Amino acid sequence: MRKIFTGLFFLLFLGARAQEPAAEPSVAELSAEVEALKAKTSTWDRILARLPEISGYVQTGYEWSESSSTFFIKRVRLNLTGAIAPKLDYRVQIEFASPKIVDAYVRYRPFDQLNFQLGEFKLPFSVENTEYPPLKYEFIEYPLSLRRLMGFDDICGLSATGRDMGAMLCGSFFKRKDFSILSYNFGVFNGEGLNIKDKNKSKDIVARLTLRPVAGLQIAGSYYWGEYGADYLKRVRYGAGACYDRGPLVVRAEYICGTTGLSGGSGELDSDGWYAVGGWRATRTLMPVVRYDTFRENTSASDSRLTNYTAGLLWQPVKFLRCQLNYTYEDYASRAASNRNVVSLMFTGIF
Repeated sequence: MRKIFTGLFFLLFLGARAQEPAAEPSVAELSAEVEALKAKTSTWDRILARLPEISGYVQTGYEWSESSSTFFIKRVRLNLTGAIAPKLDYRVQIEFASPKIVDAYVRYRPFDQLNFQLGEFKLPFSVENTEYPPLKYEFIEYPLSLRRLMGFDDICGLSATGRDMGAMLCGSFFKRKDFSILSYNFGVFNGEGLNIKDKNKSKDIVARLTLRPVAGLQIAGSYYWGEYGADYLKRVRYGAGACYDRGPLVVRAEYICGTTGLSGGSGELDSDGWYAVGGWRATRTLMPVVRYDTFRENTSASDSRLTNYTAGLLWQPVKFLRCQLNYTYEDYASRAASNRNVVSLMFTGIF
């Protein structure tokens, strides 16, 4: 965009010169005009540097099972990012499918070892919630344990896409060419989800420690402690996982568990689940993936287990289009529920 504005200024300059009398300008006059043009161009460069970068995407598709058949719109996102100063930036991301602000924060980055972030953003919990946003994720749906224990479709009632409002310190140490060996995240949050003020006086605490011994490999542990609602109901989560993602190979696994206080004096519920992912970038545009994903909503009840077996194909023929096909077999331990076959197709248009 800067090149376009600069070119327009030069064309205007040449047009103005063409309309002037044919008298030969002096060297001093030409120099003055060139300096004036440079000053205008520099001013526009500074203005353009302050404008946000605009991007976004639309995700829509179709899902079929024995009990349903439906088209859907999953996400419609508009993303604005920019820099206020060399070490101070911001991000605003808006969801239009079900209108809400999903990201709105400012970040100060004085050193690699210490960064400060304030606003609404992803909770620093788990590998997939922090490292695999929708435009990078290989599947249409996130795993059950993440969705049910980290604010996507949480047992406690939150539906917040793994986000919350709060403040976070983060940083990294022992920097190598493409990665840092050790990194940390520590945050304090409301614990109530997107765009919602805290309903009690306590604050939720989230911590994550990540080790990257070699390029492509990360081992992470996460901890969440909080109290939600006016009744100060317990919400505690633990997570540990590992991921290797480099070259053609992707291998990832994670275990997440937690305790959730139930409303109405119903006690507490212990839940756990884990998943394992494998993928191979067969070509530059094509990637087959598989996932085993199991979750127990109540660890004391064996029939609360749901296990999903998913096979998928990711095809990205051009930079601005992702095509995903997933087949999932849902295996319910409970005799009261019927197992299902689910086929999903999703297209993502990126701008």
